[in-house]
Amino acid sequence: MSQSVRMRWVPFVLGLCLLASSAAHAQLTAIVAVEPTEKKAGHSILRSALEAGLSQATGQAVKVTTTEDLADVMRATRSAGFDIFIGPPQVAASALQRGYELVGCTQKSDHYVLVGLAQIETVAAMKGKRLYLPQQDSVYTYMARGMLNEAGLSFKDLKAVRHEKYPQAGLSALTLGTTDATVVRAEEWALWATTYPGVAKVLATSRPVPGGFSAVMRKDLPSDVRSKLSQWLSTASASAGLAPIDLRPEAQEYQKVAELGLFTPNALPGVKRITAKDAQQLQAQGALVVDTRTEKEYRTKRIRGAVWAAYGEKSLKDVAFNAEQDDFKALESLDRTKPLIFSCNGAECWKSYKAARVAADKGFANVYWMRGGLPEWDAEGLPTEGG
Repeated sequence: MSQSVRMRWVPFVLGLCLLASSAAHAQLTAIVAVEPTEKKAGHSILRSALEAGLSQATGQAVKVTTTEDLADVMRATRSAGFDIFIGPPQVAASALQRGYELVGCTQKSDHYVLVGLAQIETVAAMKGKRLYLPQQDSVYTYMARGMLNEAGLSFKDLKAVRHEKYPQAGLSALTLGTTDATVVRAEEWALWATTYPGVAKVLATSRPVPGGFSAVMRKDLPSDVRSKLSQWLSTASASAGLAPIDLRPEAQEYQKVAELGLFTPNALPGVKRITAKDAQQLQAQGALVVDTRTEKEYRTKRIRGAVWAAYGEKSLKDVAFNAEQDDFKALESLDRTKPLIFSCNGAECWKSYKAARVAADKGFANVYWMRGGLPEWDAEGLPTEGG
């Protein structure tokens, strides 16, 4: 090989060597998010020991960050900011929607209850009342938002939402009459209710929620790395002060946590909620199905005969959404003489809820809301078109 040819190969070979070296020393990143109400459990975790254990298990450097800023962590789950997330169930639930897989959790699943003073009949009757909650980013507050939301309420509908440090103090506040309701774990409530019978009652109960710390990791990590991470976290993490992550709740439990606070309410005042089969019957009688999803979704697959009503959704997914932030011009083109059935992507999709409510507020006479949307229509085997 000539001198000139050898010289041309040098940069190429050096580049390959540097690439191989970089790959061999690629650093994994992990974050431990401490639930505000569980700081004691968080303080037992030794960051340096966790780094050392994970690094030894995987054979490559692992950098561990710890934080109590759950708002920042939730943003990181949406941008895949870390290879591994270890934190409360709402963090894992968010990451599992975005390219991560479950390792497990440290404690059995819990139920949370919204309890109110005995004279409060329902969750809906909480309007104008006072609510005690632990810190704003705690799982208790997450549960409260979801249970209120399902009843058509938001924190804005309450007289006051008081955030304090300890969840159990909410039960003491009920005893003292300084709050009207609070959220606690079901086992905490059961113990308190035997001591103070008749003071308060359960207004709503959550579905099972994974307990303690949950761990997830990126699906696109090499399979051998994922296997080594799972093995160490489930058997050897106690050496770093983290309980073994050896319980695997049903995937549906995390799905339901992810949906809490995002699901539309069960009812919409002034609008009749109907099923997919109800909608099919009304459509046969001349009602118009109004699809409020994106144009791409509409063209890909839609309820047969549905019309598309485009609008820009910018407001919060909340019963107290600000309609002025959204563009509902398409409603003006709809035939007001016909019954209108608003639909979108199911109970977690707010577009049909908002459009139906705005239509009712604008004086449309016959407004219906198919909360289950296209997924329910599809599940019933009813006719679709598009694609």
